Amino acid sequence: MPSDPTPSGQASEGADPGRPARVVRPARRWGWSLAVIGVLSLATGGFTLAHLWSPHADLRITTGPQGGPAQRFMAAFVSVSAIQHPRVRLDLVPVADLSASAKALEQGRTDLAIVRTDAAPPANGQTIVILRRDVVAFVVPPHTHVTSIAGLAGKAVGIPAGPLQADDARVLDTVLGFFDIPAERVARVFLPVAELGKAVQDKRIVAVLAVGPIAPGDVVDVVAAIARATKGTPTLLAIDEAETIGKRFPGFESIDVPAGAFRAHPDTPDDTVTTLAVTYRFAASELMSNVVAAAIARSILTTKAKLMAATPLASQIEAPDPSDTSPILPVHPGVAAYLNGGDQSFLDQVQKYFYVIGIGVSLAGSLFAAGTSYWNRRRSDEDWRPIKRLVEIADEAPGAGRSEFEALEREFKALVSAVLGRQAGAVGAERLSAFSTAVAHARHALDARRASLGDRTGPVDEPRPAPTLVVAQ
Repeated sequence: MPSDPTPSGQASEGADPGRPARVVRPARRWGWSLAVIGVLSLATGGFTLAHLWSPHADLRITTGPQGGPAQRFMAAFVSVSAIQHPRVRLDLVPVADLSASAKALEQGRTDLAIVRTDAAPPANGQTIVILRRDVVAFVVPPHTHVTSIAGLAGKAVGIPAGPLQADDARVLDTVLGFFDIPAERVARVFLPVAELGKAVQDKRIVAVLAVGPIAPGDVVDVVAAIARATKGTPTLLAIDEAETIGKRFPGFESIDVPAGAFRAHPDTPDDTVTTLAVTYRFAASELMSNVVAAAIARSILTTKAKLMAATPLASQIEAPDPSDTSPILPVHPGVAAYLNGGDQSFLDQVQKYFYVIGIGVSLAGSLFAAGTSYWNRRRSDEDWRPIKRLVEIADEAPGAGRSEFEALEREFKALVSAVLGRQAGAVGAERLSAFSTAVAHARHALDARRASLGDRTGPVDEPRPAPTLVVAQ
């Protein structure tokens, strides 16, 4: 009789021996465990991601030229930010000029920088806030014969000496180039503001180029110096082509200077004048996260009053236009979202991230279910393969020669050993029952073929050799 192939230990003590033992599949338990671990891992990753995107960071900021307005503003901003956002630590990085400030941001040596739009703005920079808007003012004395930019050809122009004189000289080159005036045809004289009025009076210069805000600054000081020296009312040269210049050179924009913007009695200018303007911007790298960028913008815009107490330059701070499509220094997406969405809390800001995480969990669950289904089908095919082969052995046994029969016997034993050698529970109860039936069927066929072969030593389909007689000598 064939031995029972059912592995020992499959049924609990006292179970019905006629019924197949119930098998608990470890693969199914492992599947649920992996699912739970996957969901917990995704949730942990989501909270970690939210923490990393929360408004806390160590940021490096350029200070602008030594002694310039940007440096004074940055000192005030750092002190106020330390109170407003203690989790955001700001490290100041001194630079020689505005071009160096832009280059530091572009090269990744700083995270934030104060840049002027006409002074080589960084290619990777995006606007956080506009710190100030400076007018490009060509101030001429009263009773001058110079009434347009073209009249500067062959003359000398004064420029206030200071940390920004090189940047202002480049502005002059840009304007002259637009009007096809070679830069070498206009001399530049760099003097302190107090001496520019005397230079105009002595006719050493015919005009002064000053770049400054419609507020206390270089333009106001130059107008006052020329008015004192000439005892008259200076005027500004109009640049009616300002909008066209701004399209050709995106660092500039057109601005209308209202009457009396730089002097009230008498008004300077005496009527609205169109000219150019440049903006100082607080710029961040495009790689800065949206939440951090929005937190910085909110900090500056909501503490403007405190910043004004530290420096009057803060009075000119303004929010950028979220719809601005300027090719240089566009508005940072995080700042645009903050300005469009209002004063949102951090949880409001990161809701979309949790939504994305939820989608990820759902997709992961679907992929896990598909993978589990594929694996179960593959395991099922593997479990049924020995049973199918046992049936095939039973079919092949009746016609097998002795060599073929021996091969079938070896394969039969190997299949039984392989299946019974598996870990308990690796094969389901249904397949164990079918396997037992297949084993009995194959065993019966093999035993029948062995009996039919009898004691012959050769294959059944070969003739039996005749006996050899040996004659004794």
